[in-house]
Amino acid sequence: MNATASTPAPAETATHRKKSDRMRVLLVAYGSRGDIEPMLALAARLQESGAEVRMCAPPDFAGPAEDAGVPLTPIGRPVREMVRGAVTGTAPMPAQGLPERAARLVATTYEAVATAARGCDVMVATGLFPAAAGARSVAEELGIPYVFVACFPTYLPSPHHAPLARPGHPLPPQASDNRALWDLDAENLNALFGTGLNAHRATVGLPPVDDFRDYVLTSRPWLAADPALGPWKEPADLDVVQTGAWLRPGGRPLPAGLQAFLDAGTPPVYVGFGSIPVRDAQGVARAAVEAVRAQGHRVLLSGGWAELAPVDDQDDCFRVGEADHHTLFPRVAAVVHHGGAGTTTTAALAGTPQVVVPQMADQPYWAARVAELGIGAAHDGADPTRETLSAALATALDPRTRARAKAVAGLVRTDGATAAAQLLLGTAG
Repeated sequence: MNATASTPAPAETATHRKKSDRMRVLLVAYGSRGDIEPMLALAARLQESGAEVRMCAPPDFAGPAEDAGVPLTPIGRPVREMVRGAVTGTAPMPAQGLPERAARLVATTYEAVATAARGCDVMVATGLFPAAAGARSVAEELGIPYVFVACFPTYLPSPHHAPLARPGHPLPPQASDNRALWDLDAENLNALFGTGLNAHRATVGLPPVDDFRDYVLTSRPWLAADPALGPWKEPADLDVVQTGAWLRPGGRPLPAGLQAFLDAGTPPVYVGFGSIPVRDAQGVARAAVEAVRAQGHRVLLSGGWAELAPVDDQDDCFRVGEADHHTLFPRVAAVVHHGGAGTTTTAALAGTPQVVVPQMADQPYWAARVAELGIGAAHDGADPTRETLSAALATALDPRTRARAKAVAGLVRTDGATAAAQLLLGTAG
C-alpha cells in the first residue's frame, strides 16, 4: 500500500521489540550527503519526542552529526574519494572487483553497527545496499526491528519503472517488461553482493540469505520522498510506506557575505552540485557563469564537492560554502543543481524554478520529474556547455515555469520526518 502520514504503519519486525522508557534509535546511512541529511532530519524529530538517537555513517559527516547532537560511529574510510572516482572516472572501479569491495563494506559496516547498536530498540538504514545488508545482520542478531528507507521511488522494485543499471550488468537493450528486469536485477545483486554477505554471515554464525535484495529491503520498505514530486504508484509488489521527504528544519541565517551579495542586486541564479563531484569542475563553472550571464542574471556558485569557483573577478559572481537552502532558495531566480532528492525537494518547496544536470544514481529520475511537473528543465547529460545550459535556463526562467513552480510548492509536504518519527515511536495510528 501507499501509506502516508495520515495512515501510518509500524516498522516491520521479525523479532520482539524491547521495552524501555526512552526509545533508542540507531540510524545507518552509507552514501553521500543526500543519504545523511534525511537521517539527520529524522533524528531531529525523534529527539524532540525524547528519543535517544545514534548514527553510523562515513567519517566525512562527523561535523554535521555533531552539529545535530547525534553521536556518530564512523563506517570505514571517507566516502568522498569513492564518489569522486565513480563520477569523474579518476578512480576506475571495474565490475570484476565490485563483489570484493562490497564484501569489505558489509564487514566494515557490521563492525561499526555492532558497536553502536548495543542497547538500541530499532534500526533505520539507507544508502548503499552492502552497507545496509551488514547493518541488518546486526539487527537480526540483536533481535531488534529493522527498517530500510529509500529516498526515491526507483530504488524500489515496481512494475511501473525499471531498476538502475548495475556495474558490469547493463539492462538488456529494448527491454520493456519491468517485472522481468527487476527479476534480473535480483539475480545481479545476488551475484554482485550476495556471496560476500553470506561469507561474512558464516563468520558470525548467521545462516545464508537466499535473496540479497529482499533481505535488504524487507517486504515493507519506507519511501522518504514527497508524494507530489516522487509518487509511489500502485499496484506494486512491495508494501511501501511513503512518509514524505525527510527535511531538516530550515530558517538558519545566511552568512554575512552571502546576505550582502543578495541584498546588492537582483536575485541571482544558484549553481551547485552538493556532495557530487563533476568531471571538469572548471569547465562546468565557466559554462554555468557564461550561461547565467547570457540570461541577464547574477551568479551564485556553491563550491561543494565539485569545488566550483568563479572564473573571473567580476562582482556579479559570488562563491558560497555552507548555506541553509531553505533560507536561500526563495531568494534566487533559479536553482541549477545535480538532482539530488533533497535539493530537488527544497527548491520545489521554495517555489523556485530548477535546472537539473544529473550526474548519477537517482538524479536522472529527479531531472525527469522536474521537467514532467513543469517546474524547471532537465539538462540532457552530465556535462553542460554554455549553449545547452543557457537553453535550459531559458525554460526555467520563463514566467510560466515560475508560476507553475509556485503552484507546485503548495503541494509539497514538510511533515515527512515527523510522520516517520511517529511510526518509529508508535505514537500514530
